[in-house]
Amino acid sequence: MEQIGDSPQRQSHSLEGFTPLITIAETCGGLLIILVVIWTTYYRNGFSWRSNPSLEFNWHPLLMTIGLVFLYANAMLLYRTQRNVRKRRLKLTHAGMMLFIVMLTVIALVAAFDSHNLASPPIPNMYTLHSWVGLTTVILFCCQWVAGCVTFLFPGLQTPLRASYMPIHVYFGVAAFIGAIVSCLLGLNEKAFFVLKDKYAAFESEGVLINIIGLLLISFGSLSVYLVTQERYRRLPRPEDDVLLAR
Repeated sequence: MEQIGDSPQRQSHSLEGFTPLITIAETCGGLLIILVVIWTTYYRNGFSWRSNPSLEFNWHPLLMTIGLVFLYANAMLLYRTQRNVRKRRLKLTHAGMMLFIVMLTVIALVAAFDSHNLASPPIPNMYTLHSWVGLTTVILFCCQWVAGCVTFLFPGLQTPLRASYMPIHVYFGVAAFIGAIVSCLLGLNEKAFFVLKDKYAAFESEGVLINIIGLLLISFGSLSVYLVTQERYRRLPRPEDDVLLAR
């Protein structure tokens, strides 16, 4: 919506409610990781690698939760939470966080495929809705990272081109994050039905924990999307922002 005068600038300074919301979001995110660790260690017997495919799988939900959920949200919110840091440093930190998420995601995918292929008998791959949504999300995320690096870190690119791509980058970045949340929810429900079967309906403690993890995913995801899409929380542009890699 177009505004007259300097109201957009005033709006960018309006941080009312930001601190309590980001505190609640980070608390939900931290608790989410703790509960996933408890689930994978206490209920799913911990971690291994290819010597024990069933335990190797446990790396998949843990690393996906840390990478494509918690770190991804914080990478998106970096420009909101670190608004006094120079834009150049923010860009490089954002790109570095995304690269680290890619590395975690690759390990998580290897763990998932290994746990299927090395099982006895082998388990089919890529037949569930969770796997389809998850792989689509990973591909979108990687494309976003490459396009973002080229657009915002390449020194020779013109500022108007960067500005025109920014809304697309933000939209598909949020879309990929929502896809990650949806994929995690589908994966949790799928795992609960596969391993608990009738015990899930009997309110088995593991099933209750899985449901709580799902609610935390929704809470953390919703708060993160809200914070990253609110115009009043955006970082105030500075004169040096147009200088990408030059001091």
